[in-house]
Amino acid sequence: MHGISCQRVSRIRPQHNASTVGHQVPRRLETMHSTPSQPLLKAVLWDMDGTLVDTEPYWIAAERALVEAHGGTWTHEQAMQLVGQALLHGAAVLQDAGVRLEAREIVNTLSAQVMEQVRNEVPWRPGARELLDDLHQAGIRCALVTMSEHPLASVVVESLPKPYFEFMVTGDTVSNGKPHPEAYLTAVERLRLDDPALTIHHCVALEDSVPGATAAIASGVVTVGIPHQVPLPEDPRMTTWDTLVGRTAADVGRLVDARFTAANLLEGAN
Repeated sequence: MHGISCQRVSRIRPQHNASTVGHQVPRRLETMHSTPSQPLLKAVLWDMDGTLVDTEPYWIAAERALVEAHGGTWTHEQAMQLVGQALLHGAAVLQDAGVRLEAREIVNTLSAQVMEQVRNEVPWRPGARELLDDLHQAGIRCALVTMSEHPLASVVVESLPKPYFEFMVTGDTVSNGKPHPEAYLTAVERLRLDDPALTIHHCVALEDSVPGATAAIASGVVTVGIPHQVPLPEDPRMTTWDTLVGRTAADVGRLVDARFTAANLLEGAN
């Protein structure tokens, strides 16, 4: 669902490694954190809502309609607190706002309304499709990592003119939603099935929200923040771009080069 209010966060907080919070993570996590043998961009992991498509207004309208149908009120500030969060987390917040439905029913109701809107018009974020196509032409693998569930993500992906995304990791396929790193760790592990030499250092995540950026940073992948509905606090572990307009595969690749260079400098200093 569409983080945390920017007023509540001064810096993206690091998450505990997934292995310390009672959830099993990919067995090759230690290998994935080793220094890469070469600075090469191999994969880009895309958030969906707010990064690839501007569906946040659809979610907000659906939330407001549902809360008001149950006699409550839904403010812009409340809606902003759900940007980037897992859907079941959002359902609990809506229950607190007076929605007298089970969490699963809330998720299904909201998702159905958003899917109907997306089928009428897919609100692509500026520059997103152009960057996707450039990555595709360059042979860079792409995966979708979203807290939206599979049916909605499929509607968005199927509207693209080419099979840009190799696979999707959706909110209904993970045990822990963003800001937990599970979704990104899962995506990297799946990429490694076809390329065991791939590590987190070869991957870049594109995110627009605090929970999403927190999850990406915690997983160890190179992280780019493209703020949209809510500002992203400055963080030395994240590169911030104002927009994807004009961005190319070469721009993304330079971020991987920069990490490799920094890792070598650090190793040399030690």
